[in-house]
Amino acid sequence: MQDTPLWSPRPERIAASHLTAFTRLMASVSGASYPDYASLWQASIEQPETFWSLLWDYGKVIGDKGKTLLLHGDSMASARFFPEARLNYAENLLRRDDEALACVFWSEDKIKREMRYSELNALVSRLQQAMRGMGIQSGDRVAGFVTNQPETLAAMLACASLGAIWTSCSTDFGLDGCLDRFGQTEPKLLFCPDGCWYNGKAIDLAPRVAALSAALPSVSRVVVLPYLGEGETFAAHVGKAETLQAFIAAYPARSIEYTRVPFNHPLFILYSSGTTGKPKCIVHGHGGTLLQHLKEHQLHADIHAGDTLFYFTTCGWMMWNWLASGLASGATLLTYDGSPFTGAGRVLWDYAEQYHCSHFGTSAKYLDSLRKLELKPAEHWRLDALRAVFSTGSPLVAESFDWVYAHIKRDINLASISGGTDIVSCFALGNACLPVWAGELQCRGLGMAVDVLDEAGKPLRGQKGELVCSQPFPSMPVGFWNDPQGKRYHQAYFSRFAGLWAHGDYAEITAHDGLIIYGRSDAVLNPGGVRIGTAEIYRQVEAIPEVLESLAVGQRWQGDERVVLFVRLQAAATLDSQLVERIRRQIRDGASPRHVPARIIAVADIPRTQSGKIVELAVRNIIHGEPVNNVSALANPDALALYRDLPELQL
Repeated sequence: MQDTPLWSPRPERIAASHLTAFTRLMASVSGASYPDYASLWQASIEQPETFWSLLWDYGKVIGDKGKTLLLHGDSMASARFFPEARLNYAENLLRRDDEALACVFWSEDKIKREMRYSELNALVSRLQQAMRGMGIQSGDRVAGFVTNQPETLAAMLACASLGAIWTSCSTDFGLDGCLDRFGQTEPKLLFCPDGCWYNGKAIDLAPRVAALSAALPSVSRVVVLPYLGEGETFAAHVGKAETLQAFIAAYPARSIEYTRVPFNHPLFILYSSGTTGKPKCIVHGHGGTLLQHLKEHQLHADIHAGDTLFYFTTCGWMMWNWLASGLASGATLLTYDGSPFTGAGRVLWDYAEQYHCSHFGTSAKYLDSLRKLELKPAEHWRLDALRAVFSTGSPLVAESFDWVYAHIKRDINLASISGGTDIVSCFALGNACLPVWAGELQCRGLGMAVDVLDEAGKPLRGQKGELVCSQPFPSMPVGFWNDPQGKRYHQAYFSRFAGLWAHGDYAEITAHDGLIIYGRSDAVLNPGGVRIGTAEIYRQVEAIPEVLESLAVGQRWQGDERVVLFVRLQAAATLDSQLVERIRRQIRDGASPRHVPARIIAVADIPRTQSGKIVELAVRNIIHGEPVNNVSALANPDALALYRDLPELQL
């Protein structure tokens, strides 16, 4: 461990920060003093009613807070924040209606557009009226098979303004992947673009959207967003479809009418894949999402009105929701669609320079790729406005920390962050007022009682263990869709340690009170930070006649994780290059490119329990040279030897 931090904030920056202002507010109300972040964090988890109530005030939340701040605060599963509150997420994001830039859109080097706050408000108004005109009301689902463009943002906000529920997938998902998600949530209205750009090629989405529209009986209308300029032709080939302009033509812009809803009223349905069955449909509420994002944007990221926020994300990842909430802090959003390596990797830095990006968000994998490309932004772009670089998706290794400070900018807050779809936010993240240590997330989030436990449930320091949260927080899911008794929800998070949220990550609390995240502790795959359920891969592989059964695991590889697929074949079959390509194509077309394994390896047997369940965790331990704790539970323990020291996994 190094003795000095890579970066420390200047005193004047600390003095001007949101965190310093909020600390003064907290001290004035409580009568206590908070000389450092650790003392403020401790108070935030010991006095949750005070902390979250003051955050509501500091963030200038529009709505009625109510008198009761927290019910059943001693139970994570039963806790309810602000049970009397009424508010609307969209109303808080659209508090501005002026000529300042709300969002910018670049699609590789093909499309460059801007949208003012006044234009965004007008489009949301027209979309809201059109949705109401077709019968969309509170609680209905509106889906997007969409790209990260301003019209998508407007569609989501119009949906939220009515109290309807937004849910989305990115356009790289295959038909099966979309149906596994939207088939569960049954949207009435579907948004899609008329195509998109990727790697300089125009992508035809019409066949997939036509099949999706036909397979979703709940969808009564498909609205085609402008992208390639072929909306009318696209709509003519897709059932139930019309262009955005046709959809809103009868509705002139007027003041938006916001439906104020309870704090936990459903806002988003996000999807997180499991290892069995279809993806979990995770429901997040208006109040919890808004409060948590205000906290993270202002108190941790130090985003102020007029700042410019970029995050490289698709609309199938929770970071898109996180990015959208930046409007509530008065930021301009830089939205992007396509390959981040357009123009030999220069496009995102051209974007950042032109729009004076203050906060640049990306993945650890992207930063590592820049390093390998030997692209050094500090040598080619003026990044005077840049104050923070965010990294998430997978652990950012210490060498990448060094590289960022050497080749992007020396005076920035490099904030590695970690949380997930499950909480639409972070457990541990950055802090503009704390030093940065190589390989570490700077701190645990305010109001998040995060700890690391051993297998017996005892706290660990300086050692790897299970990341847990021991007290409730507002952005816990409202529940899972179609899980009325909450059984799947409880099983997902509270079955590992009684009464504690277990997130499924290995972590370590460091001597600096920061965190190191080591990756998943369960069988969910996490390549490039995108959580993938093995069940979605198995569903596609089982369609290949030569494959009897399969097993997928994540292998730690070059600071990230890659997917490895083991297949047991029919007796007469051989895993040649043609079969490998067929398997990959089946997975790519049916699920998504992210599901495609980096390695496919034939094996003679697949280990399973006495009850017949394949044991992914045991195989993952074997390929990493780690012990297997449940050998006695296996029906065929000798099969584990087939996975030890495989030369294919060294490449």
